[in-house]
Amino acid sequence: MTTAAMHIARTGIDAQDMRMRVISNNLANVNTTAFKRDRASFETLSYQVVTAAGAPSSSETKYATGLNLGTGVRVQGTARMETQGSMNQTGNALDIALDGDGYFQVQMPGGTLGYTRAGNFSRSPEGMLITSQGYQVMPGVTIPANASEITVGMDGTVSATVPGQAGSQNLGQIQVASFPNSAGLKSNGDNILLETDASGAANLGVGGQDGRGRVRQGQLEASNVNVVEELVDMIETQRAYEVNSKMISATDEMLKYANQNI
Repeated sequence: MTTAAMHIARTGIDAQDMRMRVISNNLANVNTTAFKRDRASFETLSYQVVTAAGAPSSSETKYATGLNLGTGVRVQGTARMETQGSMNQTGNALDIALDGDGYFQVQMPGGTLGYTRAGNFSRSPEGMLITSQGYQVMPGVTIPANASEITVGMDGTVSATVPGQAGSQNLGQIQVASFPNSAGLKSNGDNILLETDASGAANLGVGGQDGRGRVRQGQLEASNVNVVEELVDMIETQRAYEVNSKMISATDEMLKYANQNI
């Protein structure tokens, strides 16, 4: 008698533990601006083929079905759910949300470009538009210290009233980045995603055009985590973990019986 069932149950425990980590991270970020929930995806491990379907069962017949024994399960990856979060009015002129697909482009330390949907921006001492971590929004937009009545259009155009100048002055434009495969972006922390070979290169353009989301001033996108759904998934994961634990205990009892009585 082998311990194969015990090892298979162990892979189930490992997979459910990883799924619980994904759920836990979703719940921890329920109030994180523009956070997108993750979903764990599972896949089977390789199968042991004992009897192949179609193999000869006698000199004149063949097996209609084969005998394949699975070796367990693992988490294949995590998929980021890109559904739109609700829009929350803040009244802050530099709070900006994307209503639709796309990302804001920011410059990180070392010149690396990152992408985010968290638009809780502010002004640096030099007047540059930056994220809460101090990363500069790209392309750069400079807002004069004495500027007032800052407005951001749905296409990302930033304008403001500057003393000594007639009318509203155009200060630049916040562009929106899109990707051939946004699911391939790498999560980096700080609400930042990084470009990868899987995501393809960023394509900057105007908000509201070519499928890009419109820019909404004075609003922030909320997390798309649904607490009730996550709690249901948590209970389901806990039950699956318990069943796999019981499988290990049951297999151990069977092996003990075999050793003592056979």
